[in-house]
Amino acid sequence: MEPGGAIVIAAAFAGARAEGRAALIGYLPAGFPSFDGCVRALHAMVEFGVDIVEVGLPYSDPLMDGPTIQAAVDRALFAGTGTREVLATVGEVARSGVPVLVMTYWNPVERYGVTRFAAELADAGGSGVITPDLTPEEGGDWLAACDGAGLDPVLLVAPSSTDARLAKIASVCRGFVYAASTMGVTGARAAVSAVAPGLVARVREVSDLPVAVGLGVSNGEQAAEVASYADGVIVGSALVRALLDAPSEQAGVRAVSALAADLATGVRRRSERRRGAAD
Repeated sequence: MEPGGAIVIAAAFAGARAEGRAALIGYLPAGFPSFDGCVRALHAMVEFGVDIVEVGLPYSDPLMDGPTIQAAVDRALFAGTGTREVLATVGEVARSGVPVLVMTYWNPVERYGVTRFAAELADAGGSGVITPDLTPEEGGDWLAACDGAGLDPVLLVAPSSTDARLAKIASVCRGFVYAASTMGVTGARAAVSAVAPGLVARVREVSDLPVAVGLGVSNGEQAAEVASYADGVIVGSALVRALLDAPSEQAGVRAVSALAADLATGVRRRSERRRGAAD
């Protein structure tokens, strides 16, 4: 695997901000629907408007994953996808010129070796890591490893987080703060969370980092809604579902492309509305 050189996450948010819009962040688990199929789908997402990519590390005990992502992860695990394949996927997608993060539960990182994981991810061209089940109190070694490797650590805040907790979590994040819009598991929903705008506002009171909202966005209209108050819109389950429902990998990549284009139009539609209001 050739060293990729991480793309700075802050630059992606700054670029979106310069266009008067939120950044679009897309997720797929590595190895789904296959190694090559995942890489093709991720490249297609970037081609059709995704600004930042999340590569999921398949794990057998996913606490936050809803049924859609669990189904995809099970297929990836059955095919033998592990940390090496995740790193290889990062290396392939980093060549597209957008920041690539790994989304992973903590246990696989600890098993692989904290310093080793950080170093090899950086060598692959990774920009950061999202660890949904890691707390600042337990993350000292990991935060040090990220600092040494030049990676951005991203932790999650939730609607139930106190103001003091928000400040604590945001203080150890780099790149952006991941705001989970609901207290449940991942999954596309008919409507986005009503509490997410308040959570974003609370994070902004304690941090200057961009705030990206995840859990629930499934189409361009919902992306536009979230983009009206957040700095980033995170989409995972809807993109995974597009692949799951497709009759073939080729058809799945086309479906992912169409959805990415719709989501990208959504975040830009909000930008156009803002300009119209200003005029």
